Amino acid sequence: MPESRIAKLRRIVDEELGAWQPRLIIMNSLIRLLPRYTAARLRPRLLRLAGFAIGYGTVIMGPMRFHGYGPIHRRLQIGQHCIINTDCFFDLNDCITIADHVGVGHEVMILTASHTMGAAEHRAGPLTTAPVAIESGAWIGARTLLLPGIKIGAGSVIAAGSVVNRSVPANTLVGGVPAKPIRTLT
Repeated sequence: MPESRIAKLRRIVDEELGAWQPRLIIMNSLIRLLPRYTAARLRPRLLRLAGFAIGYGTVIMGPMRFHGYGPIHRRLQIGQHCIINTDCFFDLNDCITIADHVGVGHEVMILTASHTMGAAEHRAGPLTTAPVAIESGAWIGARTLLLPGIKIGAGSVIAAGSVVNRSVPANTLVGGVPAKPIRTLT
């Protein structure tokens, strides 16, 4: 049975406004007023007010970008004593978990959504999501891209500019496009 006009209108409004996050818009507006590398302890406090779970002792060095539909503030957990550098992008269509003592470099992108391969006339098929986890003590280098469904093991280091498309074991240095193990860390 064809979709009624009202049902279609509701569906379109939901699609268009599904990423509308009023609390986050207000907090991001305040955060963007703060110069980079200043007020690094204030940014997490403002994000906590928006409902994000951010551990104490964590510092955020500059603006962050968030994307996702629905209650995205429930899909990000950042542990204690982490350092999140400036201009990082967090795709919160699924959960991102960052454990304690993690360092995240400039302009890191953490993606939780992708698409299945579609037919030739439209290759970007249906949306798929998978969580990303970064375990304690890991260091994610600047401009790294973490793809959906991966886990970065405790104490691992991801070299700057890497594209991580599979999980990284604990205490391992990886780098490259795609990221490959370089050596085991002691």
